[in-house]
Amino acid sequence: MEESHVVNVDCAVRRNEAYLLIERAASEEHAADQLAFPGGKVENPPDGADALAATASREVREETGVAVEDVAYVTSGTFVSDTGHDVLNVVVTGQYAGGEARAREPEELGAVRWLTADEFRGRDPPEFLREYVDAVEAGHSC
Repeated sequence: MEESHVVNVDCAVRRNEAYLLIERAASEEHAADQLAFPGGKVENPPDGADALAATASREVREETGVAVEDVAYVTSGTFVSDTGHDVLNVVVTGQYAGGEARAREPEELGAVRWLTADEFRGRDPPEFLREYVDAVEAGHSC
């Protein structure tokens, strides 16, 4: 039997010229203390729902309290997680639709920030995340 991938969706939520980014908690198994887009694993969406959009909306709301709309695919890639799982990571964009951004899961999130692409790049982000931001900014997949 072939190995399967965990499917993860990261959402680049845009409000005006800024993106919603989370800073993972120091205690996190994967990417501790790093900036990331909010996101998480695909679970069973409601019947007939777009699995990527449903996952993006759910994860952004659960992690930050922000609502998103107009979710659209940007790019995807694979990696092996720190725990050894093969992961298919899908990056989507979403427009800010309301809510006050805050770390709703402090055991997982150290902070929530709105950063422009230039502010983000000035924080020396991981290369994969820089590539995702570049793809989002370019409006196409990388």
